[in-house]
Amino acid sequence: MNKNWLSSYPEGIPTDINPEAYVSLAEVFEESVKKFRDKPAFYNIKRSITYGELDKYTQQFANYLLHDLSLKKGDIVAIMMPNCLQYPVALFGTLRAGLIVANVNPLYTPRELAHQVNDAGAKTIVIIENFAHVLEEVMDVTQLDNIITTQLADLQKQPWRSVVNATLKYAKKMVPEFSLPNSVSFRSALQAGSKHHFEKQDIRSDDLAFLQYTGGTTGVAKGAMLSHRNMVANLEQMYAWMQPRIDEADDEIIISSLPMYHIFCMTVNVMAFMKIGGLNVLISNPRDTDMFVKIMSQFKFTGITCVNTLFNALNHCEAFKRDCDFSRLKLVVGGGMATQESVAKQWHEITGVPILEGYGMTETSPCISASPVVDIPVYSGSIGVPLPSTLCSIRDDEGNEVAIGEPGEICVSGPQVMQGYWNRPEATAEIMTKDNYLCTGDIAIMDKHGFMQIVDRKKDMILVSGFNVYPNEIENVLTMHEDILEAAAIGVKDEKSGEAVKIFVVPEPGCSISKADIIAHCRENLTGYKVPKHVAFHDDLPKSNVGKILRKDLR
Repeated sequence: MNKNWLSSYPEGIPTDINPEAYVSLAEVFEESVKKFRDKPAFYNIKRSITYGELDKYTQQFANYLLHDLSLKKGDIVAIMMPNCLQYPVALFGTLRAGLIVANVNPLYTPRELAHQVNDAGAKTIVIIENFAHVLEEVMDVTQLDNIITTQLADLQKQPWRSVVNATLKYAKKMVPEFSLPNSVSFRSALQAGSKHHFEKQDIRSDDLAFLQYTGGTTGVAKGAMLSHRNMVANLEQMYAWMQPRIDEADDEIIISSLPMYHIFCMTVNVMAFMKIGGLNVLISNPRDTDMFVKIMSQFKFTGITCVNTLFNALNHCEAFKRDCDFSRLKLVVGGGMATQESVAKQWHEITGVPILEGYGMTETSPCISASPVVDIPVYSGSIGVPLPSTLCSIRDDEGNEVAIGEPGEICVSGPQVMQGYWNRPEATAEIMTKDNYLCTGDIAIMDKHGFMQIVDRKKDMILVSGFNVYPNEIENVLTMHEDILEAAAIGVKDEKSGEAVKIFVVPEPGCSISKADIIAHCRENLTGYKVPKHVAFHDDLPKSNVGKILRKDLR
């Protein structure tokens, strides 16, 4: 196996980390809130909460789950919110209670929400009221017993709490009417939890911390079982890797524009910067570029993580160039999708700081490799070298390691690799090799120095703005429509999102269905980024001799 990447490590970076450095994420958290008690931990809208305040709120939330809801170790709590101050409270409160977090995309359709809640077996959900109407639609087909609702500004101080919540609900009409009997407000939950004494729970390293849902390399959404050990290992790997660039003495400020329900932001922003007492500036809606930049301009931020589409949007925003202070900026991380060369070069021209690219997947907590943090080129097209304690093997279809410079599938082994897919042993077996490597589905070449470059994807997955989109799911939704006989989905290049979904539709004989009808049907059943951008009508689709639609021929 090529281990030449070890020579590519920056001086002082260890080649191995200790995945047992902490027993759990709760232990990491408790160390940080004690050490950095008076420092700001998270900022959103108009308020920063300190590590000390976060300690208090999370104890209250943990108490509510354990005492008022009587949840037990192994129970799963779904969290369905955008970035706001309540998210880290619910997140760390759940973890400190010894329970399992199932992050839920708040933009899910009723069908997608019902699938994840039921597949996880969650009995409790924390949901922002903006999307409570979606939950209402599927309550009858779930086994949810406990519903905690929150408004975006619930942890803001008055009068902003009332002003923001009222504006969103009544002026901007962003909170559709809903009815969820017996639901409890987030603020009421904290108040109830404050009446109990918090006691540390017995959490072990192999206990699950997250059920992080992903399509894996193919198929419907599956829950990747990420243990506390998995997450601690990846936290320690990223912490070690970023050492030349970050320092707890520097009052680090990281802009968190990616959602916390995405494992990239969860590990790189929330966990790694918590360990050093950094401040996470939470952006609730990064698509509102003007507001995004207005918030950023208030801080001399030292770090930011984005996907290519967000970098590109900022590059084209005059206020970003004019109003933001880049004098302390030193760590810019791109992930989730490939950063385009033109975007990287323009970003560097504006900020003077290059984008450091990394690579990972939900099943690996998520980070696998990253570019070294010293002497970062403006653009290399590389996803860097494997992180400490991580082995990457480039293999052919028979499982044999290929020669240096030859393409093959990235297979990875390390302490950050998941325990498996929740209740899906067959799916787990499909992506694990006999020597316990996880097959990523990505085709790459590795040079003699250990740097990897992705050249293709083995599977048919489509990557839209850093989010996985799976053709099978799109096709299943399409064929639910009574006027569609057959359908196929592929990814096509898109200047803004990297890739976009293109579908090929064969209507039922004698039926007339329009592009608008199809898009409307998809919007009812799919999250926005999964909705097809291109629609083509055909009389038939290319198939193999056994009747399988040949997506490669459509491409």
